[in-house]
Amino acid sequence: VQADGTDGNCITFVLHDEDHTLGNALRYMVMKNPDVEFCGYCITHPSESKINFRIQTRGTLPAVEPFRKGLNDLMGVCQHVLNTFE
Repeated sequence: VQADGTDGNCITFVLHDEDHTLGNALRYMVMKNPDVEFCGYCITHPSESKINFRIQTRGTLPAVEPFRKGLNDLMGVCQHVLNTFE
């Protein structure tokens, strides 16, 4: 969800069938990026299984880039933990 009149550096992503497990881990990974000015999430209602995940970047970097990088980095961390466990 992108507000009208914005240039893509501030976007709210709606993630269905997710909760704090993904939200908090992804927020941590995205905030490691120095180009990210704000990153946060909220659960709209306890009976709904979706989260609103908002990213705002500094400058001209589109918000979708740190979102994609955060997801990829989180997948890498999860794969490392799984390999170590096995």
